[in-house]
Amino acid sequence: MDLPVDEWKSYILKKWSLLPKSVQVTISTAQTLGDIFLHSSSLLQPEDEMLLKRLSRGYLVGKDPDAPFFYRKEGNKKFQKKDYTAAAVLYSKGVSNSRPNTEDISLCYANRSAALFHLGQYETCLEDIIRAQMHGYPERLQPKMMLRKAECLVTVGRLQEASQTISDLERNFSAKPIKEVALCQILQRNILHLKMKLQEKKNLPETFPAALTKAFEDIHLKEENKQISGASSSISLCSDPLKGRYLVATKDILPGELLVKEDAFVSVLNPGEMLLLHHSLQSKWDTRITNGDLYCHRCLKHTLATVPCNGCNYAKYCSQECMQQAWERYHSTECALGGLLLTLGVFCHIALRLTLLARFEDVDNMLKKLCDEISNKDLYSPESQNMDKTHNYNQWECEEKDGQVEDPISGCSINGKYENNYNAVFNLLPHTENHSPEHKFLCALSISILCKQLKATSLQALTTGLPSSKPKVAMTPGLCADQNMWGIAMLRHMLQLQCNAQAITTIQQTGSKESFVTSSRQVRLATGIFPVVSLLNHSCSPNTSMSFASTIITIRATQQIGKGQEILHCYGDWQKSAAHLQKSLQVVEARYGPTSVEMGHELFKLAQVLFNGFAVSEALNTIQKAEEVLLVHFGPQSSEIQELQEMRFCLLDLLPDPQSPQGTLATGKEPWQMN
Repeated sequence: MDLPVDEWKSYILKKWSLLPKSVQVTISTAQTLGDIFLHSSSLLQPEDEMLLKRLSRGYLVGKDPDAPFFYRKEGNKKFQKKDYTAAAVLYSKGVSNSRPNTEDISLCYANRSAALFHLGQYETCLEDIIRAQMHGYPERLQPKMMLRKAECLVTVGRLQEASQTISDLERNFSAKPIKEVALCQILQRNILHLKMKLQEKKNLPETFPAALTKAFEDIHLKEENKQISGASSSISLCSDPLKGRYLVATKDILPGELLVKEDAFVSVLNPGEMLLLHHSLQSKWDTRITNGDLYCHRCLKHTLATVPCNGCNYAKYCSQECMQQAWERYHSTECALGGLLLTLGVFCHIALRLTLLARFEDVDNMLKKLCDEISNKDLYSPESQNMDKTHNYNQWECEEKDGQVEDPISGCSINGKYENNYNAVFNLLPHTENHSPEHKFLCALSISILCKQLKATSLQALTTGLPSSKPKVAMTPGLCADQNMWGIAMLRHMLQLQCNAQAITTIQQTGSKESFVTSSRQVRLATGIFPVVSLLNHSCSPNTSMSFASTIITIRATQQIGKGQEILHCYGDWQKSAAHLQKSLQVVEARYGPTSVEMGHELFKLAQVLFNGFAVSEALNTIQKAEEVLLVHFGPQSSEIQELQEMRFCLLDLLPDPQSPQGTLATGKEPWQMN
């Protein structure tokens, strides 16, 4: 999910083990990201690329002309069983596999509109009817859809439009009578019924409904911080040589007070168990309902009426606007790389998208910064505290405060403001020294192949959509001349994500519709980067809580926070947190039993804490125990089991190799201590 698929990881680990010791030493002791990337990419062989291409072809992300008919048929089966939600999703899968302006896509939109009508989503139903007509819905089927349109319009109170639609329907019926007697009678009865319903609506006394109130009004900060975008004025940004950057209260904060409201700079929907490699015709078309079918791939809004990318069947959006924005900002480049990105994992995908979004900010500075990543070795190692200020642009300029000259905190602009932008993201630490040589080798080779594929599919796509003030001709040579600078930037981002990625979660209902008892669970929907939230240090006794609405995260105080006190998030001191969870395990086991689902959840939490603390042997032992319990309750394809398996692979990668040049796991600043 986060990292590449297991087959690719295993292959790269074997490749690493077969490298000459001298080469391993060179990569293991490399002092800069540039050296790591260049040494690793030089070892890339044609057979490596061939394997990754074969794995990528396992993901069916292209339009399949035979799929729409299959999904319409499967959707019709669900529709007949009155499972309208499942029917809508299957029709959406048909839409995603259809080419624009074809009968296939128009029929899928029309069928989905029927499912949405039965679900009471009348406005969305009308949108699908319009889409079906735009894509050439067959004339022979128009009466049925016009009836549905008229009934929707009557139901939502758009009476003038409903009256016009009924008139058009009658006129078309008179001009082209239906030969089938039974169908003709049904149509006449429905028209008569609609006329009566319309008249009843017209006879009702006219009312002026009160303004609709939202269930949850938009949350706003009382007073926004002038120095930290998306943050309350109640907090400020500080920096310490040992702790790194952190946030403190500038005044007493009450429980429940909103401290941060931030939109993700980048978010990528997690495939998770939604998409498996297809190796046989039996599994060619997937009928499962997944998060990728239910949420917009740009804004993460929940929807049953997705609008597909015109080039692939994977990317889906909640509206034409979201689709267009995604295409202009990044998907025009990503579209042809869908299978490769799914094979390489979410972190690699985010790393690419970050570099693509960087184009829409200060392109000149971004290019200069990336060039300096190649020419200035100090910048390769972000942990270096002796950076050359003449090469580090605005955030390293000095400013005067209280008569003294001070260095602004890294990631801030020339005026000292910390914003949700690429500059802030770039300055998040990758903690290069904390990653094992094998992991860095895996990331570097994966990025190398991605760069080669980008070049093969025309790197000119990287310059599309630049602000009009930036001449494209001038930018093209800088962007295309050396793919190494893009590779180094993406490698930096991929390593950053290990400590700075944020799981975007949502609450989903569980249980069947027939059951009187329903429950809900928190699921991981996407992975995002939030530069401001990344400033919070972690603690097993946090004083804040977080929640998500689509791509927006909000941080609230959970207790009174005194002036000068640090703002903390969960799991900073993993050792204390693990100790608390160990005690909790004893209580849970005594109350619910050693194989209970409650025990499984507690073991899962403990495994996450130990994993985040790089407690390799303890984490591996806990992961095994958690798997044994959770496999019984959720099965091998559950998101919990997949996450445990990913954690195990990462930890096995971190185990010290007695034969390695380092001989032991790298030590240094722990990743939870600095941002």
